[in-house]
Amino acid sequence: MIVALIIACEVGFWVLLAAGLALRYLAKMPRLGAAVLLCEPLMELILLVVTTIDLKNGAEPDWKHGLAALYIGYTVAFGHYTVKWLDGHAAHRLAGGPKPAGAGHGRARAVHEWKLWARTVLGAAVALVLLQAAIWYVGDAGDISSLRAWQGGALRVVGIHALVAVAYTVWPSKAPAEAEEDRRSPVKSR
Repeated sequence: MIVALIIACEVGFWVLLAAGLALRYLAKMPRLGAAVLLCEPLMELILLVVTTIDLKNGAEPDWKHGLAALYIGYTVAFGHYTVKWLDGHAAHRLAGGPKPAGAGHGRARAVHEWKLWARTVLGAAVALVLLQAAIWYVGDAGDISSLRAWQGGALRVVGIHALVAVAYTVWPSKAPAEAEEDRRSPVKSR
């Protein structure tokens, strides 16, 4: 049941997002569109409540409960960011708004990647807190090894994303014009 609810929350996220943006830009009903977009966090709250009730009713903690915690953490950290990003693109495509700025190149891209990493840390922190709360809730009554494994997975994701941010910092990406210029310039010999 938890996995089906996670899938329903993910599908619901995109359906609400599409409906909110369509109301906002195609139907010219910005307030109703904003109201629909504000319903997004309710799905994660429902997932949290159902997961808690499942554990309360004696379900053995397993990978489904860990996945629910990581999904909620991801949504807390990246949900608003995703909505804002897509809203900017919808405003540009559907309402003639300005083209949203991209992540950039060089230092700007490295800064962007570190900001995304901070969101990943936030998502992992939320997931770790939820997982730890579930571990304390279950206590010695059940096998909590799966929940501990999900905590380790959350920390690994933070580490991997940090490596991506470090790579953009150490080896900054070049703007397309710079990259083309470097490709065309002859190699200087000594």
